[in-house]
Amino acid sequence: MTSLADKAILSGADNHPPMLEKDMYDSWKSRMELYMLNRQHGRMILESVELGPLLWPTKYSKLSAAEAIQADCDVKAT
Repeated sequence: MTSLADKAILSGADNHPPMLEKDMYDSWKSRMELYMLNRQHGRMILESVELGPLLWPTKYSKLSAAEAIQADCDVKAT
């Protein structure tokens, strides 16, 4: 007895996402950009993809001794 998945494979159905072809790159790029821009915080998502994640610098010189210790512990906890 064959299952539904076996029938789909035998009939030639593709069960994987479409591959990105080189001649279709611009189309995929514009579709992904539109998708990201239509999400909440879309501009931030798009900038994160293009430029890398935003890393906030820690200025320990502006922290008190207790705050610096707390910041170190917070970083180690993640």
